[in-house]
Amino acid sequence: MNFKSIFVIFCSAILFFIAIIIFLPFLVLDLPPALTYLQFTWPFLLILVLFFAGFNAFYFTNRQLFLLLEKEDWPALSRHLEDRIIKKGRYSPQLVRLLAKTYLLLSDTAAVMSLENKVAIAKPAIIGRNVLIFGTARILGKDISGAVRFFKAYRETAKGELREWVNWYYGFTLLLDHQYEEAGKEFSVLARVSKDGIITGLSSFFLAENLAYLLPDKKRELTEIALSGRERTQKILPERNWKTESVRLSSDIHIAAITKYLEEAGLWLYR
Repeated sequence: MNFKSIFVIFCSAILFFIAIIIFLPFLVLDLPPALTYLQFTWPFLLILVLFFAGFNAFYFTNRQLFLLLEKEDWPALSRHLEDRIIKKGRYSPQLVRLLAKTYLLLSDTAAVMSLENKVAIAKPAIIGRNVLIFGTARILGKDISGAVRFFKAYRETAKGELREWVNWYYGFTLLLDHQYEEAGKEFSVLARVSKDGIITGLSSFFLAENLAYLLPDKKRELTEIALSGRERTQKILPERNWKTESVRLSSDIHIAAITKYLEEAGLWLYR
């Protein structure tokens, strides 16, 4: 179903409710009680009318954006977003995120870095809210040392679920940068305490299948932590749930850098 169909259905539903509120009292009640009913319901009716007007304004303002998304015309979408964000200076978190994702779909990591520099000047807080996308661009662009510094800078300021993912990517980039001991420390902490099954499982997988061999003097310790993390993961996410969550996460562009590791970790966790 395309955006236009959704718009038509949603608007029709709102108009239907508005019509019911206005005309139903006159069909089932006498005139005085019907007018009394409308006196009590007019605030709700006003809210519906304002919502209907706002929804229409939102759709028609972004109609070109929706059309390009439907067509999956990424080059045209990037030009459209550049015009709205960079030329017109409308640095909203949603538009910036969409443009960064579009650049990554086009494999244009340099454009992501250029966008980040502009956002850092205009609205730096937006970078923190999209830290995984901008960090992943560095990984895909082979700027591993830059990715290490980037994730390290945001690991203390990120909040909630995002913070654990920032810490995981920090450990991952340390591993890619051959800083094995530091990577082992990060993954060990996450394998022990993370409440996210995917993060726990990935951390345990890299400890067992990579770092335990790259750090032979710590092989026993890392293997024990990894096996404990595997048990925790199996309790948090049974195999079916791991697959479901992996599929859900695959829609996030920052997972593009680790898709094959998700599959390998799943085999290690549930074999």
